[in-house]
Amino acid sequence: MATNGISKSLKLQFGLINYDNRYLTAETFGFKVNASGTSMKKKQLWSLEQDDQDGQVVFLRSHLGRYLSTDKDGKVNCATEVPESDCRFLIVAQSDGRWALQSEPYLRYFGGTEDFLTCFSQTIGETELWTIHLALHPQVNMLSIARKRYAHLSDSKSEISFDSDIPWGVDSLITLVFKEGKYSVKTCDNRFLSSNGKLVDDYGPETAFTLDLRSGKLAFKDNEGKYLAPVGPSGTLKSGRCTKPGKDELFDLEESHPQVVFLAANKRYLSVRQGVSISANQDEETDQETFQMELDQKTKKCMFRTNSGNYWTLVIHAGIHTTATEIEPNTMFDIAWLGGRVALKAINGKYVCNRKNGQLAAVSDTVGSDEQFLLKLINRPILILRGVNGFVCHHKSSNTLDVNRSIYDIFSLLYNDGAYHIQCGSGKFWYVTSSDLVCADGEEPENFFLEFLEHGKMAIKSKNNKYLRADQGGTLKCDVTTMDSSCLWEY
Repeated sequence: MATNGISKSLKLQFGLINYDNRYLTAETFGFKVNASGTSMKKKQLWSLEQDDQDGQVVFLRSHLGRYLSTDKDGKVNCATEVPESDCRFLIVAQSDGRWALQSEPYLRYFGGTEDFLTCFSQTIGETELWTIHLALHPQVNMLSIARKRYAHLSDSKSEISFDSDIPWGVDSLITLVFKEGKYSVKTCDNRFLSSNGKLVDDYGPETAFTLDLRSGKLAFKDNEGKYLAPVGPSGTLKSGRCTKPGKDELFDLEESHPQVVFLAANKRYLSVRQGVSISANQDEETDQETFQMELDQKTKKCMFRTNSGNYWTLVIHAGIHTTATEIEPNTMFDIAWLGGRVALKAINGKYVCNRKNGQLAAVSDTVGSDEQFLLKLINRPILILRGVNGFVCHHKSSNTLDVNRSIYDIFSLLYNDGAYHIQCGSGKFWYVTSSDLVCADGEEPENFFLEFLEHGKMAIKSKNNKYLRADQGGTLKCDVTTMDSSCLWEY
């Protein structure tokens, strides 16, 4: 559990890519393994477990909960339900960041191609090398294990600092960019971290880091073999002197929850600046006007958390205060998505109203102007979307967008009075054609509306009230008015 009590560490799952750019795949039938996956989907996900007695030994568990194993003749499968001796592997990390997996009991290396995988090689060649591709959504909060502080873009905007008690606001958003088998660390303003601690506009060798997994934590090794670590009083992130990661060089990744501000009908922001009551009385967006949205997986109801860690809650006389320290029925709200605005219904069945004095109360039976709020997402200035079949990425030879890729493109999310414009790196915008295709070469921006419907997932609606969805053919379309799983996007 994180020190702030807001997030939990993300369970690290990953794909393993061989020299032929194919993913290690655990088939559903027969517990067979091959290296034929062209993208990272469910069958390509693996978890790493370490032996309690010998931290050097690891077990690879598939999406079916079975363990990769080999016999003395090098025959591999993934049928074992509990980690036995044949499941014991050693990771032999290479200087380029790739892994060789060595059977601990037989001292042979695991590798091969497509359906011809064995664990029989006595030496490490290209066919025995695997690239790690993290399966989590690449936009995260980053925690230093040693300092128990979170990363954020410094006040001077010149470096990444680890001196924040909680990951709050847009500056705490970290984006991991996977390219050519290595990872880069990107700030909320689209700049790359260089190994010397400076932030630069362009990707280069000094911004590419090899990923190192240690006991479920991450370390980042630069191109000179040194590891990133927080340095100095403010915890400036840069390469230190260490060539082996210790506690100072280890990091945890946590889900970056959506953080929002609300604008009421009186054109003032909801704020907790005045105390425990929430009131629409501010003209600026600060931490005290920012609220974290946490969606309950089962009920799909929403909780709103302040930067002090308390929740909105329904109190006596239908007021809304920030006095709850844990989730309970009074802290849960239903959200009605009304185009660029939202209405909130409390557990008493009444809509939340902005009273004349600015304070909130759940007293309304219907939704009028005083029950509608503009909701603005503030901690996703850059956007990476993953759907049911993969990431959203520009099509190689057209102006459309693919939705089934293992790599992703980064887009800018621009707020516009309750709606959003989605902009490409080229400066062009997303738009919907008359044939319901979403294209990415628009000269003029087009309005889209975001709906946060499930934990970690949202829907995107166009101006014609249709949802963007992942078409089975691998293209992004906008042609349905009824939601299903193809319309949900991790963000």
